Amino acid sequence: MKILKWILLCICAIIVAACLYLAAVAVLPGFEVPEQPLRKTTRVAQVPHERPPVPRKDVSFDVKGTVLSAWLYLPLGTSAPVPCIVMASGLGGTKDMGLEDYALRFQEAGFAVLVFDYRYFGESEGEPRQLIWIPHQLEDWAAAIEHAQSLTAIDLARIALWGTSLSGGHVITIAARDNRIACVVAQCPGVDGRSSAEMTFERYPIGYNLRMLMHGQRDLVRSWLGLSPHKVPIVGKPGSIALMTASNAYDAFVQLAPDSFINEACARIIIRGDKYRPIKYAHDVRCPVLLQICQKDELLSVESIEETGRILGRYAEIRRYPIGHFDVYFGKNCENSINDQIEFYRKHLRPSTPGNQTRPNPNESHHQVTDKSGS
Repeated sequence: MKILKWILLCICAIIVAACLYLAAVAVLPGFEVPEQPLRKTTRVAQVPHERPPVPRKDVSFDVKGTVLSAWLYLPLGTSAPVPCIVMASGLGGTKDMGLEDYALRFQEAGFAVLVFDYRYFGESEGEPRQLIWIPHQLEDWAAAIEHAQSLTAIDLARIALWGTSLSGGHVITIAARDNRIACVVAQCPGVDGRSSAEMTFERYPIGYNLRMLMHGQRDLVRSWLGLSPHKVPIVGKPGSIALMTASNAYDAFVQLAPDSFINEACARIIIRGDKYRPIKYAHDVRCPVLLQICQKDELLSVESIEETGRILGRYAEIRRYPIGHFDVYFGKNCENSINDQIEFYRKHLRPSTPGNQTRPNPNESHHQVTDKSGS
C-alpha cells in the first residue's frame, strides 16, 4: 500500500508540475517574437507565359456559418458543362500567392478553376485570424468541392483537386474520403508530418527545437484558457523563430506573397502538424494522383512521398524534379510543373464514355519520370 501511495503521489506531483509549467508558458512574458516583414524586391515572374487578361469571378461559400472567399475561372467559348479544378495554397498561404498563374493556365486549357482561401486567412472570414487548423482546412476543402458541384457550368463527374506543400497532403486526404474526385495533382506534397518534424529536429540544435515547442505550447494553452493567440512568423530567415526557415524560404515568400500578406500564424500548429499524416489515407484513394517530387526538398520528406506513391500503386503517376521545395514555383521549373499538370488533367478529365475511360487500367504500372531537368 505504501508503494502504491508513493506512486500516486508522484503521479499527482508530475501532473501539478506539468500544469504549473503550462500555465507559466501561457501567461508569463518573455515570449515575444520579432516580426519578419517581407521586404519586397523586384518580383520574379512565376510563369513566363504571355496571355491576354481573362476575367475571374469573385464568389463565396459558407462553412458552418463562416464565409469563405474564392475566385472562379470559367473557360471562354464553352456551353457544355466543363471539368473543374479546385485549388488552395500551402502552409499559411492565400489564393493571391501565385495561384492565379496556375489557374489561368488551366483555364486556357479548357478547365474551370475554383481557388479559395481557408478560414482565418486572406479574404475569408473566421477568428482567430491566421489560424492553421488542419481539421477546419479539410472541412473547407469539402465545402469548396460542394460549391463547385453546385454550379451549372461544372460537370459533376469531373471534379479534380490541386494542392501544393501542405495542401498537397490535403488533396490526398480528401480524395481518400470522397470517391467522386476524378483525379488529383499533389505538387511537392506534405504527406507525413511526423517525418517532416523529425527532419526539423535533426537539422536544428535542441535549444532551438525546445524554444519552438514552447511557442506552440503557449498558443495552444492560451486557446484553452480563452486568451488571445500567440503568433510566430510563417516564414523567416535561417535560425530565426518561424514555421519555415529553410535557406530560400524567406526569399521565395518575398517573391510570391502580395503586399497585403500577413507573415504570422498561430503557433499551435508547431505541436499539431506532426500529427497530420495523409500517407495513412493513401491506400483509400481510388483516382489517379500526380505526385510531383522535388528531389532536393528542404522541408518535406522525399522518402515519405516516394512511399506514398508505392501505396497508391497503379493510381500514382510520379514526376521527379532535381530541385528544392521552393524552386518549383519559379521560372522554367514552374513551367515544367504546370505543363505536366495540364497533360495529366487532359488525360484524366476527358468526358467519360464507354470508349474513353479516365480511370487507370488495373494491369498498368504507374508511369515514372525519374529526372526532369529544372533548367
